[in-house]
Amino acid sequence: MGARFVQSNGLRFAYLQDGPADGPLALLLHGFPDTAHTWRHLAPRLADLGYRVVAPWMRGYAPTAPHPDRTIDGDTLAADANALHRALGGGDDAVLVGHDWGAFAGYRAVAAAPERWARLVTLAVPPDPALAGARRDAAQVRRSWYVAALKAPGSERLLARNDLALVDRLWRDWSPGYDGAADVEHVRSSLRSPDAVRSAVAYYRGLDLLRPSTPPAALVPPRPTLYLHGSDDGCIGRRYAEAARDVLTHPASVVEVVPRAGHFLHLEHPEVVNATIVAFLSADAA
Repeated sequence: MGARFVQSNGLRFAYLQDGPADGPLALLLHGFPDTAHTWRHLAPRLADLGYRVVAPWMRGYAPTAPHPDRTIDGDTLAADANALHRALGGGDDAVLVGHDWGAFAGYRAVAAAPERWARLVTLAVPPDPALAGARRDAAQVRRSWYVAALKAPGSERLLARNDLALVDRLWRDWSPGYDGAADVEHVRSSLRSPDAVRSAVAYYRGLDLLRPSTPPAALVPPRPTLYLHGSDDGCIGRRYAEAARDVLTHPASVVEVVPRAGHFLHLEHPEVVNATIVAFLSADAA
């Protein structure tokens, strides 16, 4: 299936689509270092539910256009998701699914425009308030070494070095035991140009993930939210998934830890993750 394109929030986004053209919108947002292909297991399941599934390459990830500036902030990512909702003709029955940076964008998008979204599903990155104390957690600081590395001057060279060897390392470290070779090749195809590498680094230069500076109300979505986290995630420790239970306070929100899964849990255990997401999104119809 080839990429389609849409102009949204001042940028030309590429996306993959599945499902009926007249179905409710399901917007699927990937993270770093990843691409729209990460949703290859989930998209058909949501299409079977009747959703029009749209999985864009995030801002700056080719074939989406490069990000024009040195940094990307959370407000821009939220605006991207909400503008894509509008450009794609989404209604108030739309759902948003985000992994990693897609989760980060999803919390902010739904908090900023809850009238656009019926439900939110996030994976691998909890809402910012759940990360309180992470800067004082030695184990988490070790896991997050790459954040400082990608914020530093010259980090474009670090990311691009040896045909994006860092990408392969992060996949191995974050999801031990999972063979992500095919996924890494998709990332290499997306990030080979200097503009795309600069765009990927811009996410980190615009963020201090472990010290949120915006009010919690702007970071916690007032809609039913399912948060999924791998028990063996090498990027963010399990304790922060547990902390998310106290942050996602909507009565229909759910937090689940997937056993024997790492950061890319939706690829490691697609049957379990997909079934959980389908059940959550189908709850209103039950």
